[in-house]
Amino acid sequence: MFLGTHTPRLDDKGRLFLPAKFRERLAGGLVITRGQERCLYVFAMNEFLRITEAMQTTPVTSKAVRDYQRVFLSGASDEIPDKQGRVTIPATLREYAGLSRDCTVIGAGNRVEVWDTASWNSYLESTEPAFAEQSEEVIPGLL
Repeated sequence: MFLGTHTPRLDDKGRLFLPAKFRERLAGGLVITRGQERCLYVFAMNEFLRITEAMQTTPVTSKAVRDYQRVFLSGASDEIPDKQGRVTIPATLREYAGLSRDCTVIGAGNRVEVWDTASWNSYLESTEPAFAEQSEEVIPGLL
């Protein structure tokens, strides 16, 4: 499980140091793709394969399914971190997420998310009050 918040910097070649605590799980390969709210999702290869296998069971006749799969899969890039734990983020994905030099990398359970730091701060500021006020209808019986 991926947890926590980290603030690495993107270098001039579009490479990002993965947080040390995530490196072992991602060392064998990962997939970076478009996420929701203009962030990037990073999945360990085995988790990405599980997700794509599940997608194969969805109805191609559903426009919403087709739309989601097209956006999600067309931006996907499989990568292997280098020996220093850096991963190259393709230019199209950097542009999609509006990544600048300062990035925020968060653990989000089964995935890692990469955000432009200003976008992450804005997102957190706008959603945190609703998080604080949530009742159990969001995830019944969780807490």
